[in-house]
Amino acid sequence: MNKKNFLLLLIFLFFSFFLNANTFEKTNSIYLIRHALAPGNGDPDNFNLSDCSTQRNLNATGILQSFKIGQFFIDNEIVIDNVYSSQWCRCKDTASFAFMDYEELSYLNSFYSQPFILNKDVQMKDLKKFIFNLKSTNNVVFVTHYVVIAELINYFPESGEIIEIDKNMNILNTFKIK
Repeated sequence: MNKKNFLLLLIFLFFSFFLNANTFEKTNSIYLIRHALAPGNGDPDNFNLSDCSTQRNLNATGILQSFKIGQFFIDNEIVIDNVYSSQWCRCKDTASFAFMDYEELSYLNSFYSQPFILNKDVQMKDLKKFIFNLKSTNNVVFVTHYVVIAELINYFPESGEIIEIDKNMNILNTFKIK
């Protein structure tokens, strides 16, 4: 994260503590978040998972949308035990701007294009097992991709959309963050 983005994050967090928040009733929920706006589709041909400059990344609107995602959780007093992110930079950046702390989880990686499509079946099985075995009493956040969410719960999210589910993969709520 560069100095400018870090400063924006600090300013955002400073002001967010002075906003009134409503109590959100849900606990023990899973929040699936499609990464914030990263214009385009898929990744460039020279894509490299360890090099963000080769990937499709958040634009300024996506960065602001990420901050708004974090604000949504603050405003609704949603207590989060863990935040997990795909290893793609647009997901890690969304998680970082929204929540600051997160852990990478390969089960959340995209399988939109080759060679990643070969991982789909095993990855989805492992993700479902991971969700089933969660021991959290509060809430858990997964920042991931359109294809993962669609495959997991048969729901087709917009960029930055939040989908609240239970461990049985039932959709409880959806929230569109613009």
